[in-house]
Amino acid sequence: MTVKGKNEGLTWPPLLRGTLIERYKRFLADVKLDSGETVTAHCPNSGSMKACSEPGRPVYISRAESPKRKLKYTWEIIDMSSSLVGVNTLVPNRLVAHGILNGRIPELDGYADLKREVTVSPGSRLDMALYRQMDETVCYIEVKNCTLVEKGVAMFPDAVTTRGQKHLKELIRLKSEGRRAVIFYLIQRSDAKRFEPAAKIDPDYAKGLKAAVAAGVEALAYDVAIDMEQIRLNQRVPIHV
Repeated sequence: MTVKGKNEGLTWPPLLRGTLIERYKRFLADVKLDSGETVTAHCPNSGSMKACSEPGRPVYISRAESPKRKLKYTWEIIDMSSSLVGVNTLVPNRLVAHGILNGRIPELDGYADLKREVTVSPGSRLDMALYRQMDETVCYIEVKNCTLVEKGVAMFPDAVTTRGQKHLKELIRLKSEGRRAVIFYLIQRSDAKRFEPAAKIDPDYAKGLKAAVAAGVEALAYDVAIDMEQIRLNQRVPIHV
């Protein structure tokens, strides 16, 4: 993906329309293109994709030109009844970083430098850190991809995540050491009215998020505006923990 422009978003590569036949083995999806050809696309999403992998739905895939790619196609978008949904889990970190650097996230404004994949303890990394050199302030951020929306409520996770629970504990620790710590939920769709942890799917994660917020970890959720040309940050969504 490429940057669309300052203060905008990320541009999709050229997209081909098709119909989802089946998603299987987590990382594979069979798609019947509008041309009539059936192809197998890489599914860049390790989650359960509950509420965004229904067979028969229109989907949009991109084609990679690299000869090193085993699968030439990548599944990017599915058209659900209430919204287009971005399924590529590489998008959230890129979009949030782009939003920070271009002033699209007021809550994270005022930092001079951004670093990705920051080690915070042996064997543990968070998605990014922001630095303000004048007072050596550091803000640590973990970004989570959210595609599960039911009755207007965006939820995370869509499957039990011990890794996600570990990230919350790391953020709590960093906050206790005087650092700013943020958990950022990027909702890759536009039909959510609010966000809450998926307590029925992963009650331990829901308890962990509540504990993190109580400890001073900041929780942010943003949805997106998404179409066939680009995906961009839209607006902040209220969080209920």
